[in-house]
Parts: sequence; structure tokens; C-alpha cells
Amino acid sequence: MEEGLFIAVIGGSSCSEKEGRLAEEVGRELARRGATLICGGLQGGMEAACRGAASCGGITVGILPGNSRHDANRYVQIPIVTGMGYARNAIVAKSGQAVIAIGGSYGTLSEIAHALQGNIPVVGLGTWSLSREGVEDSSIIVAQSAAEAVEKAIAAARRVGKA
Repeated sequence: MEEGLFIAVIGGSSCSEKEGRLAEEVGRELARRGATLICGGLQGGMEAACRGAASCGGITVGILPGNSRHDANRYVQIPIVTGMGYARNAIVAKSGQAVIAIGGSYGTLSEIAHALQGNIPVVGLGTWSLSREGVEDSSIIVAQSAAEAVEKAIAAARRVGKA
């Protein structure tokens, strides 16, 4: 069990079926490992991850962009109201000891950047890749499955002393 471990799961407020399945599997696996799931608290990949975690008795935290806890998806157990809009992305990313990015758009990309700037490991599952001047940047740890993403996130959090 990974009690006391906080893993942020980031992704779009809308997602493909495949991304939704992956997010739900990630949520289930985090709950099985005893990790608390942190996300943006809305729909899409965030809701799927929370649904997965809740189905296995996990704890879910939603860092909400608006002014009402009622904006949270129904699987968020602990809604955090910020009234900060997209600025809340920094809070989501920096609240995890590691981050798992699944799909996503520019909001997800901003969360990846906030995490990497804070030396928080990012595991990517069908998400952004980075390059500079045509040279691939390996900052995002690539995973091929939900179970692999969770395993790599937990191991990376331990390695950098975030766990």
C-alpha cells in the first residue's frame, strides 16, 4: 500500500473513449495501491479517473477552477474551490508527488510544465511529447498501460524523494 502518497491525474475535460478507459483504470490502480488521487475535479478524463478510484474505495480530491463545489464531478470526495480558472492548473500539478498525464489539450500541457518546473515526475499515457530544436526531450516518462503508468509514477515519486 502507498498510504500518504498523492498522485495527480491530469487530462482533458473531454476525452476519447480510450482515454476515458485508461483514466478509469489509472484511478482504480491508484486506489488499490492506497494513493490519493488529485485532479482538476471536472468531467472527461478527470471524472473517469475519479470514478475508477471511487469504485475501489480510493480517495479523490478535485481542485476546481470555479467558485462552487457543485461544479465537481460526482466522484470527487474532497472538492477544493479556487475561483482561479486555469491558474488552478499549477495547484493541481504541484499537489502531486508525481503526475500521470492522459491525453489532454493545452490545459494538460500547462500542468505538465508546472510539474516539470517543480521537479515533479510526469508519466505520460498517450499525451504530449516534448522536443527542443528538433531534439526529443525525455522529461515525460512514457507508459503504455494504466498499470505501468501508476507503477512508474510511484517509483518516480520515491526516486526524487517526493514520496
